[in-house]
Amino acid sequence: MSLARPLASVPDPVNRKTRWTDAELMAVDFPEPRWAVPGLLCEGLNLLAGAPKLGKSWLSLGLGAAIANGEPALDTIEVERGPVLYCALEDTGRRLQRRRRQMLSAGSCAAPLLTLETACPTMTSGGEGLLIDWLEANPHARLVIIDTFEKMRGSTPPGMSAYAADYAAAARFKRIADYYNVPFLLIHHVRKQGAEDFQAMVSGTNGLTGAVDAILVLERARGQADAVLHVTGRDVQENDYALTFNPTAGAWTLLDGPAADHLMHDTRAQISRYVRANPGSTPKAISQATGINANTIRKTCTRMAEDNQLHSTAGAYYLTEPNDSTDTAELSQLSLRHSTPSGPGQRQ
Repeated sequence: MSLARPLASVPDPVNRKTRWTDAELMAVDFPEPRWAVPGLLCEGLNLLAGAPKLGKSWLSLGLGAAIANGEPALDTIEVERGPVLYCALEDTGRRLQRRRRQMLSAGSCAAPLLTLETACPTMTSGGEGLLIDWLEANPHARLVIIDTFEKMRGSTPPGMSAYAADYAAAARFKRIADYYNVPFLLIHHVRKQGAEDFQAMVSGTNGLTGAVDAILVLERARGQADAVLHVTGRDVQENDYALTFNPTAGAWTLLDGPAADHLMHDTRAQISRYVRANPGSTPKAISQATGINANTIRKTCTRMAEDNQLHSTAGAYYLTEPNDSTDTAELSQLSLRHSTPSGPGQRQ
C-alpha cells in the first residue's frame, strides 16, 4: 500500500448536508446503517477491549476472515461478504501465517478478500493516508481492524489534556470511518483493576470511550463459558454474549442462551435453564428433571432468589429476566434483517 498520500488529502465531508429544519429532517430517507456483524459491529468506530492474551486478536481476525469469506461470524451470525483490512501491528508475517494456518486447519478456506498488514505508520505520520488508499481501492469494504489502537494512534500535541488527547486520537479514525460508512474496529486494552461498569474497564480516559460509537469488552467469565462479550453503543443494543474458545482451531463461537446462564456455576445454570423452559417449577420437579439432590436444589434456589436470579410465588420458581435481554436467536434475526442481498460470487 502506498504511503504517498499527504495528510492534507484526508477526506472532508464538505458536500454533506449537516443542517435541516425539523420538518426537513423528518422527510429525509436515510439509508440503514451498514453492519459488519449484524447486531454486534455497525458502521462507525467500534472499540474492542480486553486483558492481554485473552484472545482479542483471535476474535478480531476470526471476524475479519468470516466477513471476507461470507461465512457465519462466531459460527452463528450471517454476514455480507466483502473486503476486510486487518492491521496486525503487534505481529510478524510468520506469526500471522501460523495463526491463519491454525484457523484454516478447522476446514475454512483462505480469504482472498482479507488484506493482512503488519506495519502501518501512526495516524499522525501517514497512517490516515494508508487507510484511505485501501478504502479507495476497495469501495465495497466491509470492515477495517486496527490491532492495536495504541500502535497507530499517533503522537499527542504538547499541552493537550489526557481527555482531549484520547478524544482526538479516536476522532482521527472516526472521521474516516464515517466518511466511508465502513465499520472500524480498534483493538485496545483494559485497566488492571476491575470495575462494576464494563465501560470503566477500558484503559484511558472517558475521552476515548466518548468518541467511539460502540464499546465491546471481552471479559473472562466464571463457569462454563470461556468469556463474555459486553456490548453497548449508539446503534447496537446493550447486551452480554457468552463465547467459547476452541484453542485448536483458534476460533470463538457464540453460545446459545443468555450470558447469565454461562456465568453461573453448573448447578445454578442447570436450574436456570430448566426454569426458563418450565416456569413455575417446584424444587422437587427441578430435582427430578436434573438429577440433582433435592436439598441442594432447595438451597440453591433460595440463594438464587436472594441474588435476584429467580423469584418465587407459592413455592414455585420463575426466572428473573432483564426487560431488554437479547439472546442468540434474536441476533440471528438481526443478521437477517440487516444483511443485504448477496452479489455475484457471495455466499447465499
